[in-house]
Amino acid sequence: MSLESVTSHSTGTTARMEQPSSTCAHASLLKIDENAVAHGNSLRILAPIPFTRWKKIGDQLSMLANASAWWLGDWLVYGETRYPERYKQAVRETALDYQTLRNYAWISRKIDKSRRRVTLSFQHHAEVASLPEEEQEEWLDRAEKFRWSRNLLRQYLRVHRQTSGAAGDGRPAKGVVIQVSVPTSEEERWLEAARKMDRPLDEWMITILSRVADALLRGKHEITVEPM
Repeated sequence: MSLESVTSHSTGTTARMEQPSSTCAHASLLKIDENAVAHGNSLRILAPIPFTRWKKIGDQLSMLANASAWWLGDWLVYGETRYPERYKQAVRETALDYQTLRNYAWISRKIDKSRRRVTLSFQHHAEVASLPEEEQEEWLDRAEKFRWSRNLLRQYLRVHRQTSGAAGDGRPAKGVVIQVSVPTSEEERWLEAARKMDRPLDEWMITILSRVADALLRGKHEITVEPM
């Protein structure tokens, strides 16, 4: 069998791909590490390895998994453009779910390669794919700067839509106005916390209160605010 290097330019990860021969029924697909070989349905650790090396293998696998979503999306976009009459049949003949591939392609089409962030997951990008390009940049910048998880980014986007027109047509969202009186010292603390999350005070308050309410309604009695 022959070996071929595969490098993800979006992640910097390099793995070696083995092309199986017709006589090798269990040929490896990717050589992740000297002692870790990925097959079509398993990962084999060939010898005892220290924790740091084991963790590095996990990091590489995670980066490859994230990059593969972009690869598949870009692959399908190319096929749609280059082979409009034949690409659907080719996709159906793969072992991949057609709707999943369509989602990958939609996100790849919506988010140009120049706006994709290596430090953010494909799922982060999926959250902002429906937004105008300028807003995509803004939210991806924030998520990258403050190391937001995908779920946290989703929460902030939900609050943003609630306060700026949930229907996406520019109309103000319907709601009520709540007035509270707090000591100046508390206001200053809240403003500082909101600045650390790069959010206006009102959006920060809605986000925090919504998260607390969600947790209490799910029966949680201890509430942890995820650090930035």
